[in-house]
Amino acid sequence: MSASSNGWPVVLLHGWPVTETHWQGLLPLLRRSGFASVPVALPGLGRSAGSAPSFRKSDLADCLGDDLSKRGLTRFSLVGHDWGGTVAFLLAAAMPQAVSAIVVEEEILPGIDIDIPAPGAEHYPSWHGPFNRAPGLAEQLVPGREDAYYGTFLRQSAGPPGLAPETVRSYIDAYTTDDALEAGLGYYRSRADDIADVQRLRENPIHTPVLAIGGRYAMGSAVADGLRTLSTDVTGLILERSGHYPAEQEPEPAAQAIIEFLRRHRDQPPH
Repeated sequence: MSASSNGWPVVLLHGWPVTETHWQGLLPLLRRSGFASVPVALPGLGRSAGSAPSFRKSDLADCLGDDLSKRGLTRFSLVGHDWGGTVAFLLAAAMPQAVSAIVVEEEILPGIDIDIPAPGAEHYPSWHGPFNRAPGLAEQLVPGREDAYYGTFLRQSAGPPGLAPETVRSYIDAYTTDDALEAGLGYYRSRADDIADVQRLRENPIHTPVLAIGGRYAMGSAVADGLRTLSTDVTGLILERSGHYPAEQEPEPAAQAIIEFLRRHRDQPPH
């Protein structure tokens, strides 16, 4: 089906290290605008990794596509934040007939070499990627220090606008589990495979419409600029009072932009 009884399906994929709480400001506005929200927690991101075959983003996209097909969703839109943005983009590339539009929030896909502009470059962390990829390092240093590890990333990446303290606490708690660290590191340690998959997209860009949202105090215009190397149809948006979490830090303008974009493209024929 292309739409449920509740409206046009919108699949939402959050990133690391947050949970479905990231979408709490967007969900009621989507519902009131005639969309049926389908929040999905990717394996290991705030929930158990379960039997995930790997953390290669193309593998996760394939698994998600199979799951959505089993649910009867044959035509839908995608909204992805952080790693969810990479998975959403790869799913759209693999299933162009199914995906009407993509929103990518605060993600530069692996292998896309683009600088984050000021002021985001002064706030968005540069330490977590190399730290997470270093074999064995995080495993020795993080257990018992989750407040420092996740909390530091969340506070720095949110920039001056910040996140509510109770939200930061809930995210830290969600990732202080037996397998959360291992899974989270897996997302970063599949980098070589992810780069190879993204490189293939550079050679054959997708045509699905993309809305690229950046926070001024995080990735900013780099989100759209990076995606323009992978897609022929990219609309860029910078939210001026956001860091890495626009849907949380500026929920109403973020929701308005997302809803207008999805409305414009939901009835277009498949690409």
